[in-house]
Amino acid sequence: MSVAEFRALHDGPAPLILVNAWDAGSAKLMASLGAKAIATTSAAVAWAHGWPDGDTMPWELLLTSLRAIVGAVDVPVSADVEGGFSDDPAAVADLVAAVVDTGAVGINIEDGSSPPDLLCAKIASIRSRCGDALFVNARTDVYLRGLAAPDARLTETQRRAKLYTAAGADGLFVPGVTDEYDIATLAAGTALPLNVLARPGLPGALALSALGVRRLSAGSGVAEAAWAAVRAKATAFLSDGDSDALCEGGGNYSTINALMTARA
Repeated sequence: MSVAEFRALHDGPAPLILVNAWDAGSAKLMASLGAKAIATTSAAVAWAHGWPDGDTMPWELLLTSLRAIVGAVDVPVSADVEGGFSDDPAAVADLVAAVVDTGAVGINIEDGSSPPDLLCAKIASIRSRCGDALFVNARTDVYLRGLAAPDARLTETQRRAKLYTAAGADGLFVPGVTDEYDIATLAAGTALPLNVLARPGLPGALALSALGVRRLSAGSGVAEAAWAAVRAKATAFLSDGDSDALCEGGGNYSTINALMTARA
């Protein structure tokens, strides 16, 4: 799938909804349910490899996951590259070039707790290296990490949005924002499609569309729910070995196996 096709998904009548995946199997499931694109979640990809989230996993494992995901689905794939696994803009551009080589057409890259000028430098370096070969979704963590006082978060996010736009970003991702006024103000104040993250209290997709949101991400939410379900089942089985309780809600072997048999 091309970058142009992925960009066009941000221009539809409703927000692009991304139920983030973490491996080829979860990506195939999301695609089979009608997902128009697949985005990875850095947390769940890291967990699947036994690493914590937060630029800690060897990035070669990210590339391995991306190759498998791209090869498993026939919809556009966007990669969460966290902060780029480095503070060196040139090294980040090297990583992103390798991401493009997997067939992914987009990335999320975040400022985290670092100065916004650093993310600007990373985006500029990525653009210099990769040109328009991918959709760069610039994530700012002002709301998510509380990087400004509550009454200053909107203004600070707007300031960063202008910086990231000038650096060459294609999209603006503001995880943590849920207030309708703030969302509408952010959407109206930037030329970039606004992406928000599923959080308690966030309006539904139709309401978000009316506020100007163009992209809604599940983030690690589905993966967290899956881990919780596995933990509950495994804990119960380890405690008493009750096969009936373990198998309750199961019976999906044939369905899952058939899904994995079909190739992109």
